[in-house]
Amino acid sequence: QLAGEGGSSRNSGYLVDTTLNDGFTSNKDLQNYSVKVKIYDLGIKAVKRYVKEYQVDCDWNDSGKYFASSKLEDENKAKSFSNFLTNLNFKNQILYKDELKKRLGTSFYNVGIYTNGGILLNPAKLVRSMVDTLPENVDLYENTQLLKWKQTNNKIECQFSKNKIITNNIVFCTNGFLRSLNIKENYSFPITLTASMTRPLSDNEFQSIGSPKEWGVLPIRPMGATIRLTKDKRILIRNTAEIRNPNLMNEEDLNERVKLHCLGIKKRFPNLPDNLIENSWSGIVCRSGNGSQIFEKLNKNVYAAGCYNGSGIGVGTLFGEQIAVMA
Repeated sequence: QLAGEGGSSRNSGYLVDTTLNDGFTSNKDLQNYSVKVKIYDLGIKAVKRYVKEYQVDCDWNDSGKYFASSKLEDENKAKSFSNFLTNLNFKNQILYKDELKKRLGTSFYNVGIYTNGGILLNPAKLVRSMVDTLPENVDLYENTQLLKWKQTNNKIECQFSKNKIITNNIVFCTNGFLRSLNIKENYSFPITLTASMTRPLSDNEFQSIGSPKEWGVLPIRPMGATIRLTKDKRILIRNTAEIRNPNLMNEEDLNERVKLHCLGIKKRFPNLPDNLIENSWSGIVCRSGNGSQIFEKLNKNVYAAGCYNGSGIGVGTLFGEQIAVMA
């Protein structure tokens, strides 16, 4: 595809400082999480440095984020995570139905955690700006799928549909598609997500939900719904996550999942019209069984970075920068 047509720009736009469903039940988990949030912090700094240097308009909003659930039985999990964040010096607060409605414009959620850290942005604007600011010593080939590669006598031969490239070094940053190129195939796996975005709400519609400020909600339950109210008054919803062949999502499959998006919006905003959705799409994220990322030199001249577990804006920017430095 074209650069910026994949998951790097078609995601929900969270530049995260903390994530909830990484496991934090043992001392080892706590140590691993502490390392992970340091990586998230470095990722935020890498993106912030880039945005400042190139004066990028990507709707940057350091408004924090919410983790929320409609089920009151998730209160204990929310309190446990809140205490955990407090111990790591992350500002946060537990919120319940009335306060959440006031802030989000929906009475759907019964319990939530607001965290001060984290940034909301427009990922497509960010990625397209990165394409536009590539240095002169970089050539970008779009619509150029790598079909297979092999290493012979310290040279790497890359085969495409019409041509091939022979190179001394190669860096694989294909995230959810690492396995299909036989890179770390036993360490990560792709997950197919689908999402929809509405048209901008009218002034009357926006007022009917309380005219809230831009917000983002992440799920307390693993793979639950991710929802955003964007700067331009659109609702973005991602409430499907599937392990399936990422190349087989056709229009009919997508339309079936859009029905779930419509239902998710209706549950949260029952007074809004039914026909709000303007665009829908699918995309790939990469997961590992233990929430770890891939960043390494595989042999003398092969490098790999990826597997961001759904938190790729910051970490992906950081790892992409640093794997090039390593190489």
